[in-house]
Amino acid sequence: MEEEKTVGLVETFDTGELSTELIPPNFTDPDDLFEILKKTVSSYHPSNDLEMINKAYELAKDAHKDQKRKSGEPYLIHPVCVAIILAQLEMDKETIVGGLLHDVVEDTKYTTEDLTEMFSAEIAALVDGVTKLTQLNYSSDKLELQAENLRKMFLAMAKDIRVIIIKLADRLHNMRTMQFMKPEKQKEKSKETMEIYAPIADRLGISKVKVELDDLSLQYLEPEAYRDLSEQFNAIKEYKENFVKEIMEEVDKRLIENNIKATIDGRVKHLFSIYRKMAKQHKTLDQIYDLFAIRIIVDNDQECYTALGIIHEMYKPIPGRFKDYIAMPKPNHYQSLHTTLIGPTGQPFEIQIRTYEMHRTAEYGIAAHWRYKESGGSNSSKNQREEEKMAWLRRILEWQHDMDDNKEFLSSIKSDLDLYSDRIYCFTPNGDVKNLPAGSTPIDFAYAVHTAVGNKMVGARVNGSIVKLDYEIQNGDRIDIITSQNSRGPSRDWLNLVKSSQAKNKINQWFRNEFKEDNIIKGKELLHTYCKNKGIDLSVLLRNEYTAACIRKYGFRDWESVCAAIGHGGLKEGQVVNKLQDEYNKKNKRIVSDAQVHEVIENAKEAKQVAEHTSKEHLKSKSGIIVEGLDDLAVRFSKCCSPVPGDEIVGFVTRGRGVSIHRTDCVNMIHLPVSEKNRLIEAEWSPEAKDSGEVYPVEIVIYCYNRSGVLFDISRIFTENNIDVKSMNVRTTKQERATITVGFETHGVEQLDRLISKLKSVESVNDIERSTNG
Repeated sequence: MEEEKTVGLVETFDTGELSTELIPPNFTDPDDLFEILKKTVSSYHPSNDLEMINKAYELAKDAHKDQKRKSGEPYLIHPVCVAIILAQLEMDKETIVGGLLHDVVEDTKYTTEDLTEMFSAEIAALVDGVTKLTQLNYSSDKLELQAENLRKMFLAMAKDIRVIIIKLADRLHNMRTMQFMKPEKQKEKSKETMEIYAPIADRLGISKVKVELDDLSLQYLEPEAYRDLSEQFNAIKEYKENFVKEIMEEVDKRLIENNIKATIDGRVKHLFSIYRKMAKQHKTLDQIYDLFAIRIIVDNDQECYTALGIIHEMYKPIPGRFKDYIAMPKPNHYQSLHTTLIGPTGQPFEIQIRTYEMHRTAEYGIAAHWRYKESGGSNSSKNQREEEKMAWLRRILEWQHDMDDNKEFLSSIKSDLDLYSDRIYCFTPNGDVKNLPAGSTPIDFAYAVHTAVGNKMVGARVNGSIVKLDYEIQNGDRIDIITSQNSRGPSRDWLNLVKSSQAKNKINQWFRNEFKEDNIIKGKELLHTYCKNKGIDLSVLLRNEYTAACIRKYGFRDWESVCAAIGHGGLKEGQVVNKLQDEYNKKNKRIVSDAQVHEVIENAKEAKQVAEHTSKEHLKSKSGIIVEGLDDLAVRFSKCCSPVPGDEIVGFVTRGRGVSIHRTDCVNMIHLPVSEKNRLIEAEWSPEAKDSGEVYPVEIVIYCYNRSGVLFDISRIFTENNIDVKSMNVRTTKQERATITVGFETHGVEQLDRLISKLKSVESVNDIERSTNG
């Protein structure tokens, strides 16, 4: 499908955001919105066949028919708006369908298997990927959880990058409609958006989404600053627009005279970018030169430079304010010529010059790939450029594999996602461009060339002269790394000199590999000591079937790599033993024979006496349990995990007190010594237990902000659901966090899940979990 070009002056100014005119703010009819979606898809898609999109809409309509948003409008409006955003990015039909169905598996009766059967495995995988991303929490205070969730997100992106594009569209529409959320939730979501989603949109080159996410986040995180800046900007907007329009007319006339066909329009700098620049450079609004810029779009690279020469003849360029991003693209592959000039009245202004293809890449980034794929316009050079854009993600995936230390991984990710750190451009002796963080040294440069170059480095020449390794690289430097086969490798001191995450990671990786044998021995010793102290038989846990699962979980090549990670502190020995025990429990929980069980009970002669002396009330509660091979013999519920009907349960034959019933996720069962495993016995709830009317003790832990009134709101939920609270314990921290442990009685898991769902809707509540350790 040929790219449409509007040659000549464009009167409107581009805000850099996706148009919201397609989605009127007060729309309440999803069917009308769906018509807009179909019209948008038809405007760019080469095929007029919308059957799959129609089918997806009908499914979403059925799935969400009884659901409402916090605004009170039909929930269906949200997935349709997400699909419209994806259509504005000109995504393929599978992605549009994924947008329409992105909440179906999470919130309704439909499953991933249903979507595979009704549509395709490809669409089911897209929806499943988005569902898993939605369930991740990046705002946790726990470093381990943050790192694990980020790892999962990047793995989902690696499987199909369209998963994160759907998630970006989902987040964008949620940010647009966040006025109905509580202020604390607004700030939490905005912080997450600014730190995670906006940077990812930028790394993927989708500036249309990135710009709007930034501005919306600022609106909620710094409302007063946002309001003041908006008022200041609007006060000068008309004057600035008129000034730029006059320049645009002069430039258009001169380009026509020189036979250059170009599209010329105005670009408005978005508020967050202005806010950042003012804060960083300590400037006032009238000192920002590029509030409004002129954009010139031409057919090819040569015309870009020709147009630049013409512009510099017309207006005086400001020294040091020219940037050639065509020769030296940004990390997200943005390309353009930027120059700042003095206008006829002495007022500075900026002009950007690029080709139509560069413009599309700047606006849509990696999302543009799917339009090319479907329209038949794909070619090898375009595919190569798309592959280059994915180099960032491949680097992240390498880190996932190389870094088992979560603190190191988090630091690297956050450094890499810091969009506002300054960058420098320098050259290899062959003229290849390297883009590095400002403050980088020759060591950073060496590792940017190749890991082997960095590991064998002994010195460096910059612009022909020998420099120290702590030399700070400047823009335009030509660097030649001196290597030696006799080099013993990097020094630990280098970690204090390098600036880039890539160099730090490669140096740390070298030391891990260099001392791997020592770390393996140390790791094995730590495992042995830990198990000995806990009374665990490690030899039983080290079977291949258990260690293989552990290797897969932590992403290592072999068991020795796991031990090495324990040795250098990247993994805790307790983590690994817990995983091994989990695998052992799965394999061995159900293989205890009846003969073994009865033999154990014969040895516990007091078991029947305990049963005979148990109160009637207790015996009645026991009638809800069926223990294989036993007739209601001294069955009791453990207090450590408080099982209720609907929980998966297991029996443990005690010495002298009959059979104790535990939840299968009870920590006491998970950490049960191997020597005690033969006491496990199958148990299940009787069919009558669910409807018996009996109540069972249970305990939950609520994690929340310690705001005034939160305890009242939580108590009100219990009262409204006719549940009597038996105990409540509150612990608070200096960081205004609270942990509330509540004991009460419930009929079973269904009632408990409904209660927890309602409690999670309380303002300031972050998370809720069942107590598993009493």
